[in-house]
Amino acid sequence: MSFDNITDVPGVKVGHQQDLDALTGCTVILTEEGATAGVDVRGSAPGTRETDLLDPINTVDQVHAICLSGGSAFGLDAASGVTNYLEEKGIGLDVHVAKVPIVPSAILFDLAIGDAKVRPNQQMGYEATQKAASGIFKQGNVGAGAGATVGKVLGFEHAMKSGLGSAAVELDNGLSVGAVVAVNAFGDIRDPKTGEIIAGALKPEDGSIVDSESFIINQAESFGQVGQNTTIGVIAVNASLSKAEAKKVSQITQNAIGRTVHPAHTMFDGDTIFTVATGKERYSLDVIGSLATQVMEEAIIRAVKEAETIQSIKAYE
Repeated sequence: MSFDNITDVPGVKVGHQQDLDALTGCTVILTEEGATAGVDVRGSAPGTRETDLLDPINTVDQVHAICLSGGSAFGLDAASGVTNYLEEKGIGLDVHVAKVPIVPSAILFDLAIGDAKVRPNQQMGYEATQKAASGIFKQGNVGAGAGATVGKVLGFEHAMKSGLGSAAVELDNGLSVGAVVAVNAFGDIRDPKTGEIIAGALKPEDGSIVDSESFIINQAESFGQVGQNTTIGVIAVNASLSKAEAKKVSQITQNAIGRTVHPAHTMFDGDTIFTVATGKERYSLDVIGSLATQVMEEAIIRAVKEAETIQSIKAYE
């Protein structure tokens, strides 16, 4: 097995645009030929667009891109820029009078750092889509991860910098599974292999990392605000999946958040995972789900380890 990035999956391109002064940005996962998609929303404070389309009982079963964005609810506007670009290229669902690009989106909250008045907009989404390509791309302080932080149990002023991460794996039988994720969790991030907390809330007295789970269990007072966090990501697989199967892969992949983010899926997070399927071959759903969980775990760890200290927000060293 090897861990590279989500564009190793055939039919998938990735583009980013960001403003590192304002600390915000967006990432576009482009599937120009269309991909069957599903989604699972596990956190209690999500911000999303077009996710109802992905319900297996609904008609549309192909997406042309997924947009991950900062900017809280304002950042959903970036997906319109993706839609505009794809329409110009003639990519979308053919409804006879037009081709309508299907671009589900999810956002994270990064307004508390950088410049809250600057958010990903249509122009940023358009530019990110223009840049979408296969091959190696920068991780960390890029795209939707530009303003991502983790460890908010003591407030944003004690959080650590996180970012965007990606990983992929290919089996000898030709199955490829990849993940990309922007990690903006309320809790801290632990390496599941060692149990070590690699990023989280920093104690003001000595700069050590707080164990957020222990803190909230022992804390009688309020310790967070709804809607100011979230881990959002995409799984891509070169398999044939139904919408229901794609949703199931997304559900299984949430285990990766449970293994790396502590606590996970809180009332303050809007954790959302999409799955896009670009292939024609059938593979075991359990194998796909297991691999998806592995690559998402690796992508989450990379999002933290590739992030860089910026504007006095400390990153992993």
